[in-house]
Amino acid sequence: MAAKGRLFFLLLVLCLFAGSRITAAATNPQDAAALKSMKKKWSNLPKSWTKKSSNDPCDQWDGVICNGNSRVTLLNLFGMSLKGTLSDDIGSLTELRVLDLSSNKDLGGPLTPAIGKLIQLTHLVLIGCSFSGTVPNELGNLAQLEFFALNSNKFTGSIPPSLGKLSKVTWLDLANNSLTGRLPNSRDNGAGLDQLLNADHFHLNQNLLEGPIPENMFNSSMRLKHIFLDRNRFSGNIPASIGVISTLEVLRLNDNNFTGQVPPMKMLTKLHVLMLSNNKLRGPMPNLTDMNGLQNVDLSNNSFTSSGVPSWFTELKDLMTLTMQSVGISGKLPQELFSRTNLQHVILSDNQLNDTLDMGNNISKDLDLVDIRNNNISSVTVYGTLNYTNLKLEGNPLCTESLLSGTMLCTDQLTEPPIVYPTFNVQCKNPFVETIEFRSPSFGNVNKYIDELHKNLSGTLDNCTPNKLGLVPYTGDAYLKVELKACAVNQKRFNYSQVLNCFNLTLQTYKPPEIFGPYYVDAHPYPFHDKVSRAV
Repeated sequence: MAAKGRLFFLLLVLCLFAGSRITAAATNPQDAAALKSMKKKWSNLPKSWTKKSSNDPCDQWDGVICNGNSRVTLLNLFGMSLKGTLSDDIGSLTELRVLDLSSNKDLGGPLTPAIGKLIQLTHLVLIGCSFSGTVPNELGNLAQLEFFALNSNKFTGSIPPSLGKLSKVTWLDLANNSLTGRLPNSRDNGAGLDQLLNADHFHLNQNLLEGPIPENMFNSSMRLKHIFLDRNRFSGNIPASIGVISTLEVLRLNDNNFTGQVPPMKMLTKLHVLMLSNNKLRGPMPNLTDMNGLQNVDLSNNSFTSSGVPSWFTELKDLMTLTMQSVGISGKLPQELFSRTNLQHVILSDNQLNDTLDMGNNISKDLDLVDIRNNNISSVTVYGTLNYTNLKLEGNPLCTESLLSGTMLCTDQLTEPPIVYPTFNVQCKNPFVETIEFRSPSFGNVNKYIDELHKNLSGTLDNCTPNKLGLVPYTGDAYLKVELKACAVNQKRFNYSQVLNCFNLTLQTYKPPEIFGPYYVDAHPYPFHDKVSRAV
């Protein structure tokens, strides 16, 4: 909350400066020279940067904010479709607090180490560009940095240990790159990510990171809420130290090569998303008893010791999705599992479940998928409270030894219509479009919650696009993506100032319903043609 308050205070101060620009004083010569040199490396600039009469960046350039001493404190060119590279001149903007060049897919090349000279920087946001090469060691010099987001670029090489010196960082996001090597830690590297005691977010998913994670990577002094290490190449045991971070809400370790037993996690009482699927975990089935906050559990495709149905199946009262494909469980499923009020998806295919499937007559009204294919179910008790088009039993003995063999319960074909997501679409000639990617929603069925998200976003953006906001969810990846489409009111298109002030959500100032989890945004190219606009 303190970091959020500082961010809002910073943006408020910058906006005040933007509204009362000092026209008598020109931009500091050092800053003006740096900006004019940087723009020579770029094309698709805002028109205010290219007009012959616009010689004073502080007074006339979109995306530039200055303080009372005419020093540049914010540079924000989000979604401008810039092309080019970031030159060493950026290092001359020594009073810069916020640097946001996100959603410029043709802005790339090596990231200049000169950024390490920006010792006042609190927010470094380069999401969705094409920066490549290694992450500069010099970024570890940014002692005031709180928000660090380089995700969705083309970075390679290892994570520099120097990032462990960023003691004020609350948001660390290096996801969706091609980073390799092990996670740096202070014991082996002198500095490392284990030193980031103020971090709420470790987002390192979708890379090529590898090797075991050392025990000292996590400790009880950390305040992490989200750990995303999924879709990498990590191996070895899951460190037991991860189980002592009492603040943890989302843990994604899926799609790696972790081995050994799952460590105790009973202290993670705030955890609501646990995803350990597609690893090589062994030993007894994890005991999730007393982890009453869990809503989304996926332990699929591991090599746990064969066991009966875990008792915690009926103890997790808030469970929404339970996915445990191919984990060696056997026995009869308890009726109580299917009566969980919020339950939406149960996927237990490729196990040894047997006996009669009897889900009872108090089935959750939200339950829309029960997949128990390829088990040993011999019979099913039918009630009128379930939509049986969503029950999948193919590959069980009852499908070859009963009258059900020819029904849709026992076929692996899509007998129900394809899923149609509710959409809030809008039509106009020049909509502004950006994709919001939610990396770990707690629910399985987005249909139930997209209306809540639409109302939430509409309320936030009402001043910008009243009644002209559309949302279109789509899947097909590991995460939930929602396409936001907005239409301008009483004008043909948004000007650049409006886009910056309304739709740049990269600094997490917009708070979605908690159930959607953490997100990032990627703006689509937009045809800016505004001739006179000021951005803050």
